[in-house]
Amino acid sequence: MQTEVLVEKIKQLPPQRVAEVEDFVDFLAQREEQKLVQSAMKLSENSFRKVWDNEEDSIYDEL
Repeated sequence: MQTEVLVEKIKQLPPQRVAEVEDFVDFLAQREEQKLVQSAMKLSENSFRKVWDNEEDSIYDEL
């Protein structure tokens, strides 16, 4: 669906429904942001493994 068509459909909605659409769009954007953060965390695990996994700091593993 083209953006212009979607905008026209939203313009035809009553104000309370437009607010619901906005909330839903915010929800979807937040989910995408969380996926990006989780992916970045996953990618950094190998880089930090040498720092995290060492005998000197093993006491912190029990926390």
